[in-house]
Amino acid sequence: METTSFVALSRQAALWRQMDMVANNLANMNTPAFKAENMMFRDYVLKSRSADRPFGDKTAYVQDVSVYRNMSEGALSATGNPLDLAVKGDGFMVVDTPQGARYTRNGHMRLDEGGQMVTADGFPVLSTTDQPFFFAPNEQRISIAADGTVSTENGQVGKVRVVRFENDQDMRKTAGGLFQTDAQPQDVDKPQVLQGMIEESNVQPVVEMTKMIQVQRSYESVQRMIENEHDRVRKAIDVLGRTSR
Repeated sequence: METTSFVALSRQAALWRQMDMVANNLANMNTPAFKAENMMFRDYVLKSRSADRPFGDKTAYVQDVSVYRNMSEGALSATGNPLDLAVKGDGFMVVDTPQGARYTRNGHMRLDEGGQMVTADGFPVLSTTDQPFFFAPNEQRISIAADGTVSTENGQVGKVRVVRFENDQDMRKTAGGLFQTDAQPQDVDKPQVLQGMIEESNVQPVVEMTKMIQVQRSYESVQRMIENEHDRVRKAIDVLGRTSR
């Protein structure tokens, strides 16, 4: 009699985690280059044996197996900041962190006190030669071409490295809108880098709000089923207790 409740609880636990993910998507709807996340579910089938069924019945539990990201490109918006960069199409910019190379599409860059081009969190942006970009104090006009070539009034400084991966879903999200992966990056032959632009989040608020309502209703429906099952079991115990007297 407990199997029904266990199956319902597995569904409820998965819905709880899905609600957390939907809420996180909504919280990051204004985060540059944020990629909406979704959950993948499957049935976890278990054979339960009994005295009259030696080979067992198949009982299916709900199991959330992984998270997949919507890697589609977000809308591009102009900022007027010459250090803001957006990658149009496929690819990630490479940044250097104390933990090693990380990858991002959040191109909100700035110059640190040493004249180095860094991310909002202070991580250096790397060139195709895996070197950071430095600018002299007297260099005022920073120009970034569509192929990622960075120049000033004194000449070329380098070229922003843009890479891609065989499977973007293998990338693991870290803090600050960065991704890490053990896979080998492949340089994008013809990157499209847009200066003074930022890629917005690809979260669709209306879609996520609809999901939230659906998840909430499903959770409440499962909760009612659990309560009804509890009442049924309690009544059955009461009836059996009276007939055994």
